Parts: sequence; C-alpha cells; structure tokens
Amino acid sequence: MSYQPHPSHPHPLPPYAHPRTPPRPQPRSHRLPRHPDAPSGEVRLLRTAYRWQRRVATLTALGYFTLFLLLSAFAPGLMNRSATGGLSTGLLIGLCQLPVTCLALLLYEYTARRRVDPLAHRIRRQCRTGGGYAR
Repeated sequence: MSYQPHPSHPHPLPPYAHPRTPPRPQPRSHRLPRHPDAPSGEVRLLRTAYRWQRRVATLTALGYFTLFLLLSAFAPGLMNRSATGGLSTGLLIGLCQLPVTCLALLLYEYTARRRVDPLAHRIRRQCRTGGGYAR
C-alpha cells in the first residue's frame, strides 16, 4: 500500500531510484590538529607529556578516593576502628582526602612546568621564528 506524500514534503528520491546507504560516521580522532609549521615529532612529544601529566594527577586523586571507597565497602571493621583521640580510621582517611587532592594539583603543576611547558614554549618559539622547517 502506497500513499501520496504531502505536497510540502515530496519523496526525496524518485520511485525508480535505489535509496542510498547513509555514509558511515568516521571514527573520532583524538589527535590534536597539526600546526603546519611545527614538526610532528615535537608535537607528538608535547601530546605524550600532556597525556602523562593528566594521568598522574587524575590517578593520584581518583586512586586515593577509590581506595577509600573500597575500604569503606569491604573493610568496615578497619574503617570503624578507633585510631586517635576517638576518631575512627575511616574518618581520618576521609579527612586526608583534601591534602591528597591538593597534592594531585601540585603534581599537575609541577609536571606542567617540568615537561609540558618547555615543549610548548619551544614549539611556539620555532613556529613564530619560522623554525627553518621546510614543507
């Protein structure tokens, strides 16, 4: 059974045409766009340094929090044990979350200054001065 389309919405294809298969979506690339003047090796080093920096900071904070959650779920006896001055071990570990988060931030900034920023400054300087890279 066929129906007539509304005049404002005609059929997209004539009846004798084969419907096109929709194009496949291209997989998303997580690569940074390549600057035309920057050498690919240095950009790759910058990406690697930045990736390492993010992983260290994230795993520091999330690893500690995950440890706290796992101990709370699977070792309630340890977490309820009195540690110092009437505070439980779980409360002490929870209170240490803030200093560990601050440590993760300090690690992030330290690795940025030590690994990422020098590479970014070198690439930026080479791109501004021409760098002598032939295309």
